[in-house]
Amino acid sequence: MSSIDVSSETSTDTREDEVMDLRLEVVVVPVSDVDRAKQFYLRLGCRQDADYVGGDDFRIVQLTPPGSPCSIIMGTGITSAEPGSADSLILVVRDIEAARAKLVGRGIDVSEIFHDASGVFHHAGTEMRVPGVDPDRRSYASLASFSDPDGNGWMLQEITTRLPGR
Repeated sequence: MSSIDVSSETSTDTREDEVMDLRLEVVVVPVSDVDRAKQFYLRLGCRQDADYVGGDDFRIVQLTPPGSPCSIIMGTGITSAEPGSADSLILVVRDIEAARAKLVGRGIDVSEIFHDASGVFHHAGTEMRVPGVDPDRRSYASLASFSDPDGNGWMLQEITTRLPGR
């Protein structure tokens, strides 16, 4: 297995770092049918924050996954990205087996749990997937995947202990 450098690079301008936070707040998910997607994400357990209609060609729906500080937005007239083009959006869970079971119980088609053959991070596609949780149950290593009705790809990733500085 290859080693991975998990050290974080730091800016040489600490004053700038002190006055500027860059926090991911919203991710736009491109969908073809806003109502169908909204129902899917509500079934997933997301909280509805907004559903604003500004005419026939503009609508914003904002939803927030449970426990997440980052929301997702979908709608009409808000992105030129093709519906279903988002890939490998990651939802972090503490217990992947329990989270997967809960989503399956809500009617979400979730893959079996897997870990990557390289032991680092999942590769694109399914070729490097090894069935089951990571044998050492390492944080970041156990995953499961699912897609929304448009094919936007999501991953559940089990994290029990965060890397330093996270």
